[in-house]
Amino acid sequence: MPAASARAQPALTGAGRWALGKGVGSARARAWVLGVPATLVFFGFSLFPLLSVARYATWRWSGTADPVPIGAANLSRLVADAALWQALGTTALFALIALPAFLGLSLVVALAIEGLRVERFVKALLFAPGLVTVGGSAIAWYLLYNPDFGVMVELTGLRLPWTTQPGAALLYVVLFTLWQQTGYGVLVMSAALKGIPREVKEAARIDGAHEAELRRFVVIPLLRPTVAFLTIVGSVLALQSYTAVYLLTRGGPFGSTRVLGYYLFEVAFERFELGYGAAITLFVLALTLVVAVVQARVLIGRSLEGGR
Repeated sequence: MPAASARAQPALTGAGRWALGKGVGSARARAWVLGVPATLVFFGFSLFPLLSVARYATWRWSGTADPVPIGAANLSRLVADAALWQALGTTALFALIALPAFLGLSLVVALAIEGLRVERFVKALLFAPGLVTVGGSAIAWYLLYNPDFGVMVELTGLRLPWTTQPGAALLYVVLFTLWQQTGYGVLVMSAALKGIPREVKEAARIDGAHEAELRRFVVIPLLRPTVAFLTIVGSVLALQSYTAVYLLTRGGPFGSTRVLGYYLFEVAFERFELGYGAAITLFVLALTLVVAVVQARVLIGRSLEGGR
């Protein structure tokens, strides 16, 4: 019997391996089949439009007349376009004002309401503006703060100079953006706070740390990956900002709020230079990818160093 068992064991092992290999192969086949719809959607709605934009960038085309192939002339035009670089500077200024304020407000509010009875209510209240469409929100803000006939003027007599002063106009767009997006940042920060183990906090308290020291030296360092995530997301959104500027200021006054997204709209759909607009689109896409990758490496690297 032992000899028979020894002889049967290799046969059973071989059969098991064959069955295992067959199971793995069928699982891979099912994975490929299940991935086909997502691949088709990605190709149809992401990759193919991107390739089409790259082709349009080699044309001089108004959208109505026949396109004229001009090679890389549109891409070369980007370098000498002063309005494009001015729009890039405005976008950078917008990001430098809005992004730190967004991160700071999200962190401060999340820490302030942590553990309170009204925490859920406050988070729901802050997140509510993000549920309203940008168009509806912008119309509401326009009617509230218009210096000529807005509700603010009627009730208080205070006329905000955002339609005539460049700095006030940019600050107006920043405030609108913060009002709409801060709720999302608070939710993300709050979720990260709840993910910090209680044991870590209790150990710090046992060692004699006060609440302020606990937040400064324990909680905030553990939130660095979350801050890195929100920084990358906020930077990408700043580079692609358009809707708020279009609905509130139309790039004015004097081009002070003409960000990259709005300049792209002007070129493509007001001047009808669709070929050059496609070249600007590629420029914005490349810039967004570079900023996201650089920020991800720098911020995540700092988070890893801080965790050591």
